[in-house]
This record gives sequence, structure tokens and C-alpha cells, in this order.
Amino acid sequence: MYTEESTPYQRLAQELDRRCQRMATGDLCFSTHDKQGRFHLFYGRLLYVTGEFHRVRRWKRAVLKYCPDWQPSSALLSFDQNKPWEYQMLYEGVAREQITLTQAKVVIRQVCLEVLFCLARYTDISFSWEPYSEEQSQLSLGLTLSFREIEPIFTKAAQMQQQWQAAGLSSINPRLSPVSKKKLNPESLSGMARYLNGQFTLWDISLRTGKSVTTITRALVPLIKKGVLQLRQIPDLSTPLSATPPAISPSKPSPQTGHTPFLIACIDDSPVIAKSLQKILEPAGYKVVGILDPIKALAEIAEHKPDLIFLDLIMPQCKRLYRVSIFAKCTFI
Repeated sequence: MYTEESTPYQRLAQELDRRCQRMATGDLCFSTHDKQGRFHLFYGRLLYVTGEFHRVRRWKRAVLKYCPDWQPSSALLSFDQNKPWEYQMLYEGVAREQITLTQAKVVIRQVCLEVLFCLARYTDISFSWEPYSEEQSQLSLGLTLSFREIEPIFTKAAQMQQQWQAAGLSSINPRLSPVSKKKLNPESLSGMARYLNGQFTLWDISLRTGKSVTTITRALVPLIKKGVLQLRQIPDLSTPLSATPPAISPSKPSPQTGHTPFLIACIDDSPVIAKSLQKILEPAGYKVVGILDPIKALAEIAEHKPDLIFLDLIMPQCKRLYRVSIFAKCTFI
């Protein structure tokens, strides 16, 4: 229950708890005077947290820290606009046994921690709720966090923010990048000098040196005050995933046979199914296209006329698709 003594940060945690208890599906949107983001919830469990600034940098930091041997790829990834692309890539990594479920969940926790650390400093946090409906998936629920798992992150982020302010760093944002005005020995400043070139944020340097962001920043403050270092805003890295559903490309003759390959459209809300079919059938000369939302991709499906449609009839959209007259001659499985 909200109280007059609750801070905006605490009220945000309380609102998130309330949505989780109601098993809500949707986005809890938050904003301040210069920051905004979303908690993506699925049946009362956290899928992921997205923030406005340096979303890709934050994702890559967490992956590098907890999944250093994993090279996530968006190739052949079917895009679902209701889920953040970061979550979808983690889902694929777990499904392909490239990373463990534990690693994936720790990545989500780390991203959540960074977002909440920045939020904990604000006294003007507002929030709103944007619901959406989605079919329940047991596998999707496996890669989510309950509020019991999220609550300690709120506490830790608030403690980190208290330490940050106690160190006299309240005027500094860790997403800024320190840039040296003169050439430094790469081994100086305990090895930090190599990162003072405007390509790394304070968060990035913290990861690469294995020291807390508070320790890193406090060590650089004397150089900042002397004018040896400048703090600059740098752009985010490029997003590794297109925000549009994959289009079906025209079939081309197979170089081995000279004939147009047999085109199979796999329509299923789990991208893992399409990936499995591609691994089995494409080496044999077939072309397999994975589609999450058949209604949105209807024009592309109709234009290229797949020879066979592998259909999940449990999906509501699919029940309508196989009744469409233009697919009367198509084989459905």
C-alpha cells in the first residue's frame, strides 16, 4: 500500500509488485524528466527491463560479463513485437543450449540493476500501465523473474545509489565517457588509461576492470577536477535486430539442381520450431521460412506461394489462415 513516506522509487516497486500479484501481461512504463523505460511483464513475471539510454551497451555489458563465450546472433530470429529483442535472443540462446537458463536470468538481473541504479536517484518518477494480451507459454515463463527475485534488485540498486552519492558523485552519470585531453600511458591509473578515449562509458570501464562503477569514478574525479579528463555523452551501439518481421524472399533456383527449391513456411509462435526445421530440411535443398504472426505476413505468404505450410493450429491466427481461398492448393501440416 502506498504511504506518504514512500519515495517515488519505492512506489514504483510497489506498483510492480501489484501487477505481478495480478499476473498481469503488459508494460509498466516509467519516466522522469530525462529518462524513460519499461518493465515488460508476462503473466505477472518480468521478461526484461528496457531503458531509453544506451540500451544496446547495457545488454552487451551483461552478456559479456555472464556469457563471455556466447555470440548471440539475430540471424533467422523471428521477431515478436510484444517481447523485447534482448529477451528473444536469450530465449534462443537457452533453446539452442548455447547458454544456461541461469546465465540468461542473471543477464536480465544485471540489466535490471543498472536501470534501477539510475532510477533510484530521481524524486520525480511517474509510471503508467499498458496491457496487452498474449497466449501463455510455459517455456516463456521459465525465462522470467518473479517479484520475489526482482525485489532484492531494487534494494541493491538503492544501496549502490546511496554509496554513489556518499562518495560525492551525485553530479556524475555513469553512462558518460571519460576522455583524456593528453596522451596517457596505457598501464597508468591501474590499467584504466587504455579506456579513456571516448569509446567507453564509466559502466563499460567498470566491467573491463572488474571494479565497481563507484570505485572507478571516484578514482577519476581528481583528474576530472584538474581538467585532465572530460566527461562526454557518447552514442549507443547499433541495435543487432531489425524491428520489422522478416519478409519472405523470392525463391531462387538451386545452384546444385537448377530448379526452384521447395518452399516451406513454418508458422509457429515458437521460433525454435522453425530453426529445427531449417537445420533438418535446408541441407536437403528445401527453403524454410519462419513466421511468428501469419496475419501480418499474409501478403508475403500469398505472393511467394509456399508449397507447404507447417501450421500451429493452436494459434488463433492460424485457424483463420487455412480457410483463406488463395491457399486452397497449398498443403498444410
